[in-house]
Amino acid sequence: MTPTATESLARLAYETLEPFHVLAYFNPGLGRAQEDTGLDGHAFYVGARGAPLGPCAAPVVSAAFYNFNPELVAKSWNAAIDAGLDRVHERRHAMLDDSLREILGDSADDALLDELASEYTELAAGLPLGGRPLTAAWASAPIPDTPRLRLWQATAILREWRGDNHIAALVLHGLNGFDAAVFHEAQLPDPEVKRRVMGKRVVLLTRGYSEQDWEDSVDRLVEAGLAERVDDGHRLTAQGAAVYDDIEATTDAAGESRWAGTAELLERTRPIVKAVIEAGVLPGTRRR
Repeated sequence: MTPTATESLARLAYETLEPFHVLAYFNPGLGRAQEDTGLDGHAFYVGARGAPLGPCAAPVVSAAFYNFNPELVAKSWNAAIDAGLDRVHERRHAMLDDSLREILGDSADDALLDELASEYTELAAGLPLGGRPLTAAWASAPIPDTPRLRLWQATAILREWRGDNHIAALVLHGLNGFDAAVFHEAQLPDPEVKRRVMGKRVVLLTRGYSEQDWEDSVDRLVEAGLAERVDDGHRLTAQGAAVYDDIEATTDAAGESRWAGTAELLERTRPIVKAVIEAGVLPGTRRR
């Protein structure tokens, strides 16, 4: 699918590649990987995603992750350091390699994977890294050996780059930490607009916050004029919806020039991503 003149290639790239990227975090092999490293789910996630940062202070990781409870990050990060960041990083790669080999089947070693990996690696190598700490860390990580892992790591760099840009947009709009997550989970004034949300229960579980933390955050959004309480949760006001649209547009605009001319590349990647979706291992998908 080629975007029209009014559509964003950066948005198309995000929507195309995100299911491939999140296989690292919603994976049937996670339980075994956690057992092998002696880490719980939070510590393995924080350690695996943050490993390229090296054994830095926990607040650095909290700042890079942005909307996670700093106390949870500190506990998880220290556990991952004790387990060995290189060990966690390598175990996550082994898990991904196994999953992608099974999901892609006969095409796992296809020349297409090597071709795509090289093109996305080249695309990632040209990214400006100033002000983007998590991207810079991932960009400095050793390049994996297999084409499927090379492809995943290149898309991970691109995904973290978008994330760093998104955090910059949130900062400019004064949406800090957990409030950014609660803001994103709010209902939109137009219920017909489709987007990805995790839901309150998953946000609280994965980000390490309580029900009271959620309610306090909603109160702050209401006080700021960005949201209003409704019977089944909270909904963005007209002002909040305008802020939401501006944040998304700013995030897309920051990456638009980097994705210029990549519509055909994204199209060639779709069968790989489709295979991951049809494996039924990601939330909201079923095996086909």
